[in-house]
Amino acid sequence: MVTLEAASPDARVALVCNAGCHDARYDLLQRVHACPRCGGLLDPWIDLEALSSSAISADTCRNARGSGVWRFQDFFWPSKSVKSADIVTLGEGRAPLTALDAVAIPDDVHSPWNHLVGAKIHLKQCGQNPTGSFKDLGMTVLSTWARLVAQRAGGPRRLLCASTGDTSAALAAYGARAGVPVTVLLPLDKVSPAQLVQPLAHGAQVLGLEGDFDACMGVVAALAHDESVLLANSKNPLRLLGQCTVALELALDFLDVDGSGASDGPDVVLVPSGNLGNVYALWLGFTLAKAAGWITRIPQLVACQVDAANPLYRSSLQDFAPTSMTAGETLASAIRIGAPVSFPRAVRALRATNGFVTTSSEEALAVASAAADRSGHFVCPQTATALAGLAGAMEAGRIKRDANIVVVSTASGLKFAEQKADFHAGRLAVSGQLSGSATKALVNPIRPVACTVEAVRAAMHPGAPC
Repeated sequence: MVTLEAASPDARVALVCNAGCHDARYDLLQRVHACPRCGGLLDPWIDLEALSSSAISADTCRNARGSGVWRFQDFFWPSKSVKSADIVTLGEGRAPLTALDAVAIPDDVHSPWNHLVGAKIHLKQCGQNPTGSFKDLGMTVLSTWARLVAQRAGGPRRLLCASTGDTSAALAAYGARAGVPVTVLLPLDKVSPAQLVQPLAHGAQVLGLEGDFDACMGVVAALAHDESVLLANSKNPLRLLGQCTVALELALDFLDVDGSGASDGPDVVLVPSGNLGNVYALWLGFTLAKAAGWITRIPQLVACQVDAANPLYRSSLQDFAPTSMTAGETLASAIRIGAPVSFPRAVRALRATNGFVTTSSEEALAVASAAADRSGHFVCPQTATALAGLAGAMEAGRIKRDANIVVVSTASGLKFAEQKADFHAGRLAVSGQLSGSATKALVNPIRPVACTVEAVRAAMHPGAPC
């Protein structure tokens, strides 16, 4: 087993075994892949007692300039080992919280979506980050760590990840910014063109493998033991330190709404869930916000999956017994994962918040995507998965209509523009044609008309007298 360096006794942030096989704490600045004793996950440990007594000011964090992630440094890395000159940033964070005013699908169409009309729903727009996804929040911390580890080791290291698209884009960008070489493994022909071009543009070595994400992750896990490699997937707990800032931002968002002092925060937060690190990161962030006195409680967390890749949902039906599956084709390609690395982390977060898991069909996902777009948003299919899960949960009475609801929008819909174009052209299909009544009601094809004033007027006002 690898020998890891112990954290100093006064460290306020360290790494610990997720399974609790021992109580050792490890220093952040070293190559970390797994617990050196049991081989399981390592998770961030943060001294909540020290945090609660440090009185981190919400106003100071809100008004800080620069990175929206590193303004929260006192929460996740309060150490002199990271100076401002060390930080690798592209100006990430500060994602807007935007109301989703759900527009009803026509009354003659039965759809769970219509249960969302009039509900208090907000999207946390994490797609408005430099590379177009929430992955940037973790990569600013991981790339900073990677550069510091490389400096300590006396030479460059290579960052390595498997990806369904967004991770590779973020890693390539932040690796380029840090001056650390990057290799990404992608499932061949299973990544959208917009996602594929990003790591190529940033100069990463892009290797297309025959197989799905889980197969790519297996190769990465074997290569991670190479001394020249720094693991960049979310198995690496450094990513979680950046991603937890979404919850800290949400705590600030609700302080802005509710005035000075602690707020209740949101009631429910729904998260598109693939490799399952993000639901744990949100729980960690809300735990920190509560310890700091920014919120009075931690919201219920809901992990949202698709029928084609829903191992956590299947597990939840058996009291979260560990399980995996071979993921099938899905529009939500970024969460097409059958053997999620952060499974035990997600279970811990859901148990701690009385959370649950949803699963949605491709038809429900496509409807949610198109319906959300009708309200001015342009959501990615992963975000649509969470919206479809929300609609189903509200229809079933698992989420109350008067709840304060936040859906974490994980990526920009612009990365999936071809998918949306195919939907409105009526040619989008996954495991069979999407042909439900709600789908047909939302399709909006181009209508060719003659290039005359009369033809355009007739198209604008059909049925009007000439």
